[in-house]
Amino acid sequence: MKIGRLLKFFGPAWLVMIADVDASSVLGAAETGAMFNYGLIWFLLLLTIPLYFIQETSGRIGAVTEEGLGVLIRNRYSPITAKVMAFPMVVTDMVTYAVEYAGIAIGSELIGLPVILSLPFFFVVHILIVSRRKLKITEIVLVAVSSLLIVAFLGSLAERGIMDFSPVYFSPSPGFLFMLAVNAGAVVMPFMLFFQSSATASKVSGIRAEKTFPEKDLAGVAVRSMRVETFAGALVSELLMIIIVMTFSGIGSHIGFVTANELSMVLSTFAGSLAPYLFGVGLIGSAFLALVVISLGSAWGFVEAIGRSRDKATPIYILESLPAVIVAMLVPSGMLINIVLYLLVVFVFVLLGPAVLMGIIARDRKIMGSEATSLRGQVIYWLNVAVILSFGFAAIL
Repeated sequence: MKIGRLLKFFGPAWLVMIADVDASSVLGAAETGAMFNYGLIWFLLLLTIPLYFIQETSGRIGAVTEEGLGVLIRNRYSPITAKVMAFPMVVTDMVTYAVEYAGIAIGSELIGLPVILSLPFFFVVHILIVSRRKLKITEIVLVAVSSLLIVAFLGSLAERGIMDFSPVYFSPSPGFLFMLAVNAGAVVMPFMLFFQSSATASKVSGIRAEKTFPEKDLAGVAVRSMRVETFAGALVSELLMIIIVMTFSGIGSHIGFVTANELSMVLSTFAGSLAPYLFGVGLIGSAFLALVVISLGSAWGFVEAIGRSRDKATPIYILESLPAVIVAMLVPSGMLINIVLYLLVVFVFVLLGPAVLMGIIARDRKIMGSEATSLRGQVIYWLNVAVILSFGFAAIL
């Protein structure tokens, strides 16, 4: 495939994959490294598989139908079904927003920015970006942010250095199984399904409207481009998680993950004087990118479910985010971070409904035509959904 064709469709898959490495995932990976050193690297690499196959299905639906998942569920099933699928996502996302702002607060303190100024600033910038409805500009800004956070986390690991730890560890203990569920819950979040289908649909519709691409090739090339981008994003996403795990490996009980002072002291001691600043920039970048993408995915999914167009989503952006930034300024970070580990497990179950309906839609030839999921593809998809779900059950049993 020519690189020019690939780049023409670039954006939605990459952004949703990098947004998967949000503040909750970053701090969950940091705790994973502190608890098990390199021992869960094997598991993080394996999570690339369900991440790719589940998100590929979302992107393929958007590329072929040029409609978001919320619209398709509403039209194929019922408005009530669409609302039932979207409402739990909105509720859990509101908690996630608070965690993203807490991540920005911790990152700000690490690099010396006063939280009383940084949180309102990022809130305003976030609302301006999502409410302007300029997807191309949003993609450019977020791709730049994704590049910055990748460099920052790589810098943190460079300061820390590579340690002599085994990348394979397993234990039947409840604590170990819980951390498997935390990482499984972090790999595919509900907003990701709604965002990638809707953003891919908008991308393909925009290219169609420009009339600069052969009509007969549009859907097929869009799907192939999306697959390459989704795979690359899935791999980079999990490699970023591994980088964070490696950065915090060997720290053990020296860190509580609740304050910027603790993070700064431990990173300075174990990695070097630049590490807190690099990690702070990476944490701010990951939290802000996720904040924007989650906001778009959540609001788009909600307005599609209630039968409204996406240009009516601005009040949703504000109503979901404003309480979160206030909570992040008033509630101690430690309380939010402790909540997030359990929230990541809850995500596994919130994901179930949309993932099941998405799998059914993707195999329907009346909707998907020649891009409908094959029998082998269906087996692979359902196995990956079952794998993610099994870790959620393992955590609560």
